Amino acid sequence: MAARPLRLLFSSIFTRQPYQHQHLFLNHWPNNNNNTWIVSSIFSHQYHYRSSKLVQAPLIESLPLNNKPETLAQRIGKSIRRPGASSKARVHADVNVIRPKDYWDYESLTVQWGEQDDYEVVKKVGRGKYSEVFEGFHCTNNEKCVIKILKPVKKKKIKREIKILQNLCGGPNIVKLLDIVRDQQSKTPSLIFEYVNNTDFKVLYPTLTDYDTRYYIYELLKALDYCHSQGIMHRDVKPHNVMIDHEQRKLRLIDWGLAEFYHPGKEYNVRVASRYFKGPELLVDLQDYDYSLDLWSLGCMFAGMIFRKEPFFYGHDNYDQLVKIAKVLGTDELNAYLNKYRLELDPHLEALVGRHSRKPWTKFINADNQHLAVPEAVDFLDKLLRYDHQERPTAKEAMAHPYFYPVRSAESSRTRAQ
Repeated sequence: MAARPLRLLFSSIFTRQPYQHQHLFLNHWPNNNNNTWIVSSIFSHQYHYRSSKLVQAPLIESLPLNNKPETLAQRIGKSIRRPGASSKARVHADVNVIRPKDYWDYESLTVQWGEQDDYEVVKKVGRGKYSEVFEGFHCTNNEKCVIKILKPVKKKKIKREIKILQNLCGGPNIVKLLDIVRDQQSKTPSLIFEYVNNTDFKVLYPTLTDYDTRYYIYELLKALDYCHSQGIMHRDVKPHNVMIDHEQRKLRLIDWGLAEFYHPGKEYNVRVASRYFKGPELLVDLQDYDYSLDLWSLGCMFAGMIFRKEPFFYGHDNYDQLVKIAKVLGTDELNAYLNKYRLELDPHLEALVGRHSRKPWTKFINADNQHLAVPEAVDFLDKLLRYDHQERPTAKEAMAHPYFYPVRSAESSRTRAQ
C-alpha cells in the first residue's frame, strides 16, 4: 500500500453508497446534537472504511429478532452479592480522592485537535473491537508513527482514553500519545502514537530465553506499577497489547481504551479485558474490583509464556472460562473466595463449574518448557493466579520477587557503570 495522506483515506471511507459487508457494527454516536445511529462497515482487505447513511433509531427496532433456541449461557443470570463484604484496593486507593477533579474527570476534557494533513498512512497493521490501526509517518520530519482510527463509540469513551494517555505520558514503558486529529468531514478521531517495531508475540515468545522472559515481564510490571500509582487500571493486559522491539529490547504497554480511573467503593463494568485474561472477579460479577485485575491478566500471560501454552486458560465463552480456571485452581478456593465476598453464583453456572481439585503446577511442566518453568517462575505464577484479588501481589511487590533478581542485578550494574 503506497503512502497517502490520512485525509484521503477518510475521503475513500465516507462515500455516498454504503459498502455492504459482514463486519457491520452499530453504535450510538451523538453528532451535531442529533440522536442518531450510525451503521458502519469495514472493508478491511483494502484498508478502506465505508459508512452508510445515518439510520434513525426506529428503523433499528424493526430488525428481525434471533429466534434460535435458548442456550445454557443465555439461561445463566448474574451472581448475587449480599451486603457486608465490600472490597478496596490495598494500595493507591485514594490517588483520585486526593488529586484535583480535573485529573480524573475525563468528561470535562476539551480535546486540542492537531492537523490531520500532517500525517500519511503507509499500511494497516492491526484491528480491534474499537479501532483500526495503521503504520504512518509525519510529513514534516518523516518520523514513523502509529495511527489508531477509532470506530464510532460514545464520545466519553474516547475522552477517557485520551485523558488517561495524557496523564500517563512519559511514564515507564507506557506508549506515548503524540497527537490527536480528526477528519473534518466525518468527525472521526484518530490517535497518533510513537512507533514500535513490534514482533508478533506468536513469533517472538517461542524464541525468548529464560532471561528474556524475566526481563520483559519486569518491564511490563514497571508500566503497571506506574499506571496504578497514578490511579489508573489498564483492564486489558494481554500479549496483543504489549509491543516488543526485541532488537532494541524495548517494551510498550498499548491500548488504553478500556483503562479506567480507580475510585474506592465504585462498582465497575465487568465486561472488560479479553476472555482468556479475565480475572475471576469479572467472571463472578464482583464489581468493586481494582488494580489487582491487571496482575491476574499478567499471570495468565506469564503462564502462557513459561508453559508454552497460549492461551493458558482457553475458555469457549465467559462461563467456560471460569470452568477452565476452576479445573486448575480447584473449586475449594473458589468457594472460599465467593464466601468471603458474599457472592452466590447462579445455580446454572454453579452446576457448570462442578467440583474440581487443585492441579499442581508441575503437571504443566514438560521437556519443551522446563528451561522456562523454573522453580522461581512457578512460585511467582502461583502468587499471581489467586482467586482472591486481595491476595495477589501489587505490581511493586511483584517486581521484588526473587524471580527478577537477575534483572534487578543487571539493572543495578548498568546504573553503577553510568
